[in-house]
Amino acid sequence: MRALALIFCFLLPGCFPCLLHAEEADKTPPSTVPVSVNWGAKAGFTAALSLINGFSIGGAPVEEVQNNYRVGYLASVFMRINFGRHFLQTEASYNVNLCDISFNKPQTETPPLGSGIINEEASISSEIRSIDIPVLYGYNFIKQGSYQMAFFAGPKIRLLLDRKSNIIFRNFDEDDIKEELYPMGLSFTLGVSVTISPIFFDFRYDIGMLNLTKQLSGNEVYYERRDNVLSFSLGIFF
Repeated sequence: MRALALIFCFLLPGCFPCLLHAEEADKTPPSTVPVSVNWGAKAGFTAALSLINGFSIGGAPVEEVQNNYRVGYLASVFMRINFGRHFLQTEASYNVNLCDISFNKPQTETPPLGSGIINEEASISSEIRSIDIPVLYGYNFIKQGSYQMAFFAGPKIRLLLDRKSNIIFRNFDEDDIKEELYPMGLSFTLGVSVTISPIFFDFRYDIGMLNLTKQLSGNEVYYERRDNVLSFSLGIFF
C-alpha cells in the first residue's frame, strides 16, 4: 500500500498538465475556409454549330449538311462565390447565335439517264436569340496571388426568344416555311478561364442537350436541331 501511494504521488502531478492541455485543445476553434463573393461582367463572341437530325424534304432524306460558321455575340453579368480553390458561379447572359447550313436538295424522282441534272443547293440561315442562365462549379488548379487558372462545368438553361429570332429558308420548293422554337432549352457547359485580377479570359463550349425545333409550318420539310456553341469572352471583376 505504501508503494502504491508513492507511485500516485509521483504520477498525479505529471498528469494534471496533460489533462489541462487536452481541455485547452478541445476549446480551439476548427479552421474554416474563407468565403468571398465577386460580381462581374463580360462580353464576347460565339460560333454556333447546328446539329440537324432526321432531315428530310418531301419524304426524301438529306444526306449531307454543311455548317457555315458565322460570328455571334454575348453579354452577361455574373456572381461568383469563392471558397478556397473552389467556386460556384451563376450568370444571366444575352446571346445572339448565328449559323448557316447548306445542302444539296434531294431528288424526289430518279432523273433519266443522260439528263445532266445538277443538284440544287439550298440553305437555312439562323439568328437565334436567348437569355442563358448557367450554374457552374469551378476549380482553380493554379492560384497564385492575382493570377488564377481554372476549369469549370455545369448545366445551363436557355430561354429562347422565338419572336426576336430569325430563321430564313432559301431556295426551298415550298414557300413561307417557318420554324417555331421551344421556349426553353438545356445545355451543358465546359470551359477554362485565366484571371489576371481584375481582368479574365473565358473560353467555353456549350453542348446542346434538347431538341430546339417545336414545329415547322411546311408539310414537306422535317428536321430536329440541337445547337453546340463555342464562345470566347473578356470580363472584369468589380
